[in-house]
Amino acid sequence: MPELITVHDPRGFPPAVAAKPLAPRLEALDGRRIYLVDCLFDNSDIFMVELQRWFGEQLPGVETRVARPTESWVDDPALRAAIVAEGDAAILGVGV
Repeated sequence: MPELITVHDPRGFPPAVAAKPLAPRLEALDGRRIYLVDCLFDNSDIFMVELQRWFGEQLPGVETRVARPTESWVDDPALRAAIVAEGDAAILGVGV
């Protein structure tokens, strides 16, 4: 008689996810300061520099600042506080 084996379902049970609304959209960008946050993924630094150059060419009335957290995948309270205190919006960049 063949030996019986036990098979476990690898899917498990996903945790409940609470939806959060997006931040309200700014009415205009002119005169605003936008933080371009390099999230330290591969090539995201290159993307943020390109995005900053695009803003300079296409929307010269918008001030941009490239910012980087101290480490990837970890909240950076100091960076977050600076963006809240000095910025009007932030764009988070990930690599490709």
